[in-house]
Amino acid sequence: MLAYDYPLLGLFWTMMWWFLLFAWIVVLFQVIADIFRSDDMGGWGKALWAIFVILVPWLGVLVYLIARGRSMNERHMQRARQQQDAYRSYIQDVAGTSAGGTADELSKLASLHSQGVLSDAEFAQQKARLLA
Repeated sequence: MLAYDYPLLGLFWTMMWWFLLFAWIVVLFQVIADIFRSDDMGGWGKALWAIFVILVPWLGVLVYLIARGRSMNERHMQRARQQQDAYRSYIQDVAGTSAGGTADELSKLASLHSQGVLSDAEFAQQKARLLA
């Protein structure tokens, strides 16, 4: 009975409208977040854009994307690069692959030990400290 009252094409039509509504909400929140993250606008500019986007959402988002879409993309790419750099430096710091890492320190200790600067006990103690 339900299938007769709600045909398959009606189901696809409803799913399409839900998808478009969800996509528009995502774009709306992206625009609002970009308004407040923008460094090249002052407080009044941000307030006017926010009011415009809130009062007339469809037109406000469309006009914002036309007027400031390129700078929005540039800010997004810059933020992604900063996050990537922070991630890489964190990984290098944790893994010890940055300048002065564990392997570098061990090779310096081994050369000092082979030159006779460090005794066997001192070498073992410093090696244990580095590997701990």
